[in-house]
Amino acid sequence: MSRPPIVRASRRLIGRDGERAGTRALPEETPIAFTYAKDTYAVMMATPADLADFAVGFSLTEGIVAAPSQIEELEIVELEQGIELRMTLEPGRDAALLSRRRRIAGPAGCGLCGIESLEAATRTPPQIASHFRIDAGEIFRAMAALREHQSINAETKGVHAAGFWSDGAIVAVREDVGRHNALDKLIGALAHAGIAALAGMIVLTSRISIELVQKAATVGAPVLAAVSVPTAFAVRAAEAAGMTLCAIARDDSFEVFTHHERIGSHAHVDG
Repeated sequence: MSRPPIVRASRRLIGRDGERAGTRALPEETPIAFTYAKDTYAVMMATPADLADFAVGFSLTEGIVAAPSQIEELEIVELEQGIELRMTLEPGRDAALLSRRRRIAGPAGCGLCGIESLEAATRTPPQIASHFRIDAGEIFRAMAALREHQSINAETKGVHAAGFWSDGAIVAVREDVGRHNALDKLIGALAHAGIAALAGMIVLTSRISIELVQKAATVGAPVLAAVSVPTAFAVRAAEAAGMTLCAIARDDSFEVFTHHERIGSHAHVDG
């Protein structure tokens, strides 16, 4: 039993000039349970693809582990009602897990569902310790390249993507119906490949909310860029973390909200 990330559904197209039968590619959405020491910590609705990356990335950004090596075993188990990511942690990590206990049923658009305190939801992100700089032209190229690497979205037009740009190229992209899930999968992919986030830029197809800044800051990403707007909370968090936040990225412009000193080679225009 293997769930595909794309499913073709029958549909009837109705237009002004008539109607016709056919099919449409749709992104799949599946309950994914994160289980540690045989106990479920969280359940997220997600695209059933790149699940090993999802397990590692989620565990890192949730603070359950500090490095992928602290996950001693990962078993991906497909059940009738969903998929379990069963993880065994190295000795001593259980205490860290218990300190942030939650049980959630998270919709695809939810990034902080079930957090048990206001302090946890508004935690100050880690400080970015990176001297990374990037040319403005690279941001335009990165956003264009991200579109070219969205294979699931090319068929379905219904998923988000998170990519990592380094040394003039997109080096990894992950897609999911949930924007937070896509970023967790990307972070997991970078961890698996031994790629340090402090040496590049994370690019997103979504708006930037507070939890996306928190997740990116967890792995030390110095620049976060997206096609849509940031929330005001996200801007404050990025400023406090020392992260450069770029948003509303189009083919001919983008807006820099924090730490613009990392962006070079662009004309200064007031307004």
